[in-house]
Amino acid sequence: MQSIIYQFEHKQGVVQKIDQDTKQLVLALAKGVPIVISTLQKFSFIVEQIQKLHKNNNSSYDLLDEDGILPARNYAVIIDEAHSSQGGESATDLKGTLAASQIRNTARKYAAEHNLPDYEEEILRTMAERGHQPNISFFAFTATPKYRTLEVFGKPGADGKPEPFHLYSMRQAIDEGFILDVLKNYTTYKTYYRLIKSIEDDPEVDKKKAARALARFMSLHPHNIAQKTEVMVEHFRTFVRHRIGGRAKAMVVTSSRLHAVRYKQEFDKYIDEKSYTGIKTLVAFSGEVIDPDVPDMKYTEVGMNEGIRERELPERFASDEYHVLLVAEKYQTGFDQPLLHTMYVDKRLSGVQAVQTLSRLNRTHPGKEDTFVLDFVNDTQEILDAFQPYYEQTTIGERAEPRQLYELQARLDAEQVYYKAEVEEFSRVFYKPIKNQTPADHAKMNACIDPAVNRFNELDEDAQEEFSKVLFAYRNLYAFLSQVIPFQDSDLEKLYSYIRFLLTRLSIRGVRAAYNLDDEVALKYYRLQKISEGVIDLHAGVDPTPISGPTSVGTGVSHEEMIELSQLIDILNERFGTEFKPVDQLFFDSIREDATADTTLREAAMVNTMENFGYVFLKALEGLFIDRMDQNEEITAKFMNEREFQKVVGQDLLKKLYEQIRADEEEATA
Repeated sequence: MQSIIYQFEHKQGVVQKIDQDTKQLVLALAKGVPIVISTLQKFSFIVEQIQKLHKNNNSSYDLLDEDGILPARNYAVIIDEAHSSQGGESATDLKGTLAASQIRNTARKYAAEHNLPDYEEEILRTMAERGHQPNISFFAFTATPKYRTLEVFGKPGADGKPEPFHLYSMRQAIDEGFILDVLKNYTTYKTYYRLIKSIEDDPEVDKKKAARALARFMSLHPHNIAQKTEVMVEHFRTFVRHRIGGRAKAMVVTSSRLHAVRYKQEFDKYIDEKSYTGIKTLVAFSGEVIDPDVPDMKYTEVGMNEGIRERELPERFASDEYHVLLVAEKYQTGFDQPLLHTMYVDKRLSGVQAVQTLSRLNRTHPGKEDTFVLDFVNDTQEILDAFQPYYEQTTIGERAEPRQLYELQARLDAEQVYYKAEVEEFSRVFYKPIKNQTPADHAKMNACIDPAVNRFNELDEDAQEEFSKVLFAYRNLYAFLSQVIPFQDSDLEKLYSYIRFLLTRLSIRGVRAAYNLDDEVALKYYRLQKISEGVIDLHAGVDPTPISGPTSVGTGVSHEEMIELSQLIDILNERFGTEFKPVDQLFFDSIREDATADTTLREAAMVNTMENFGYVFLKALEGLFIDRMDQNEEITAKFMNEREFQKVVGQDLLKKLYEQIRADEEEATA
């Protein structure tokens, strides 16, 4: 966006690109440059930079007032690709900088009227920075608005819920030829395989973690990668290479950096063995990757791309020399390459991620008439469900409410991990005016947090995990709600700042060691089969599923269930077969267990008849299945697609869950 706007015709001094450091941004704002182009993150360091200018008696500091604050002005902030990060601390820093004069004057007046100490005045400033500022207008662009985006940047609609101030829908853009329909040519494949146990022992393993380990073992198996590579290379040579005047390109979306490394190796090996020309690959992933099978070797993007530097990659891929880009996370969003015609997907995609990833194909280009997707993992219904909410207009469902924040605060206070006096003392130091801060303040803040860390460490593991989840929930919910609701309760802000520091000090053991079962299981047979091909039809005039805010404050703790490895393998084998067996009951049991732990469902079961409880439970059941889709895709697909199956399963689980919750409650009160 920086390059495009700077290319517009303008007079010298009207537009300034901030392409150096934060000092450059401070000077541009202080001098009142009409159009400033910057990344959001630079605003996080702006206060520090102003301090440096003041300390060095920089003449540019004279453009600011005695507190290092910009003159009062009106600003229009244009945001490209509005998403969650626009609601974080960097966005607060931006508003605090551009509206500093008004915020300071308001807080100073209130503090004087109520005889508040300096640190309380600073808290008022910080709280005000999070909210709407009368001198700043935001114009945020996105094709995939999330709940947070609509709440923060939308305008009130007829029903009071936020809506975009302007809408140019996906449907309209497709109809008018500005983008292509990426779902017009969509082919899905499914992998069938059978695993066998290759050791005599039958160790007990945690069911959920081992399921993920076995799935990873299968996806990284050399035969799996080799078979899919052959399909992709031959498809590209036969159906893609000649498109767009012989310039068409493809992207392979992999599920991890290690997958990207192995696919790059297999692509190059297959192309070399076949002596193919006209197909050359690049790979994109961050950092270094160590392959467990070759532990002495470190793989990097630059090394695997024969020295092409990271910033050069988009330009090199655009040349006629390269044709296929294999990616792990990178380039799945924000990547603009109009010659990209085909995408090969070997990664679970859902919701916004599916839309953003597949939309890399939608750019138009002379000679580009269509696109193509070959998907090894996702089914067509999942993709349709992901795209439909964004086809015409995204709507808001249930909204987040302030009471949820107070519920979380009460739960945290009740645990007595921290004391209110410690939070208060921490705030006295943390919110001291900058001119009064000293090097010893950091130690003072740690002294307020250390007791809470010690009490946390004395909790058992389950209690630690549950408390940590509530800490994260409070931090995230306050950071969001404080932008859309003008809170007057400074205790909420104090606790928010305290929690942010506390979380950095806690040793949270909720993520336990992953299993590596490579030596304990082996591949017995493998089959790759085309399931569907054709158009995924997005429907006009359909009321999309609304997107809702964070309305649940429950934080169920997951309890490990140990089962024998051979039994788990049976479950996995049936997951990729065609007939259910009795062992599949374990999947239904896990659904029931998680439902039992849900506070909302438990409360509903205790105050309703089974029939009335069914309205609440059956509405939540679909989400429980989707959340556990990776555990058993076949059962989940059957549940989502077949009404009769859905009805039978729903009624069975409803009866068992209702009876179990009420029995547990009776036992607890006996």
